[in-house]
Amino acid sequence: MPKFHAKCSASKAERWMNCPGSIALEEKCPPEKPSGYADEGTLAHALAELRIRAGLTDEKLDPEVYMNEYDRIRNDPLYSGEMDECTKSYYDLIYEAAMAAGPDAEVLVEQRFRLDRWIPEGFGTSDAVLISGDTIEVFDFKYGKGVKVDAPGNPQLRLYGLGAATLFGDLYEFETVRMTIVQPRLDHVSSETMSLADLLKWADEEVAPKAKAAMKGTDELHAGGWCRWCPAKAVCRARADEQLALAREDFSFEAGPLLSDEEIGEVLVLAEELAKWVKDISDYAYEEAKAGRKFAGWKLVEGRANRKYADDQKVADALVKAGYSEAMLYERKLYGITAMEKLVGKKKLSQVLGDLIVKPKGKPVLVPESDSRPELDSASEDFKED
Repeated sequence: MPKFHAKCSASKAERWMNCPGSIALEEKCPPEKPSGYADEGTLAHALAELRIRAGLTDEKLDPEVYMNEYDRIRNDPLYSGEMDECTKSYYDLIYEAAMAAGPDAEVLVEQRFRLDRWIPEGFGTSDAVLISGDTIEVFDFKYGKGVKVDAPGNPQLRLYGLGAATLFGDLYEFETVRMTIVQPRLDHVSSETMSLADLLKWADEEVAPKAKAAMKGTDELHAGGWCRWCPAKAVCRARADEQLALAREDFSFEAGPLLSDEEIGEVLVLAEELAKWVKDISDYAYEEAKAGRKFAGWKLVEGRANRKYADDQKVADALVKAGYSEAMLYERKLYGITAMEKLVGKKKLSQVLGDLIVKPKGKPVLVPESDSRPELDSASEDFKED
């Protein structure tokens, strides 16, 4: 079943290892639409690769070739000062690791490896690899800032380490595999270190059977946090059954006209999960309705719209002609801090502005107790506004 082969990728390992049937289910769903974030990440990876090739690998990159490629990236509309800064910090981290490893350390970039010992026709590519004695380290550069990703127990990262270790296994006698995730936009670096023996045991006992089941098109489905990245998340019956089971769960509500504090807490937990599921279904139905699909009891109508100018320049010309000063027609406004950080770079902006950037107290928000932020004292000044 060749269509399943590419789907059992390292980047999707958390999903197909926990829910092998999601691979077959994915075939029944519309293809995922590419996003601007993906394009931005691709450009950031290209810049990171260029830096490492020029500064850390044995490859002798011609200075003219380097500058031409660097200029090409800088002229891309998706390039920003933040991207330059983040790829530089990623480079610096690998540079420091290489220097600490000693003069015999070797850095390789964009190393393609095979995983077909465990995943039929499986393969992958590691962003950067550091070889030092009996230790090999893989680096996974993540430019996104939506979700913080940790290395310990991360199946995608483990497969990268596994692939790199076996790729060079004939040349080196590795005993230890270190795997590192770098997310510069979140100032986050996370690592996991395993013996190669333990990593191979994990691949034999955990990866291989799950990959085999997924490749055969099993109907074994399990809902969980991995649903977030699944193309079938809106229409998966296993996820629907789980959410509806939660909705029907007996909370053992007490008698009386009002809910207790404990009951409200339970409902809030339930509502958070149900809201995610309902949004996924709503977004899916909307996109399908735009394509002409009909859902019982629902129809697509024209939404409310705000007025806008047909042509900004012609509007300005008409008002100037009517006697209004051009200076009156435009407003001048600084970029917000987030947009300015992207333009300039987070560290550079902090250096330039210093204490001109302030952070007022945030508005109180109700979150689960598992949230790492300290609890506010409702009886104190915490809730008073300036």
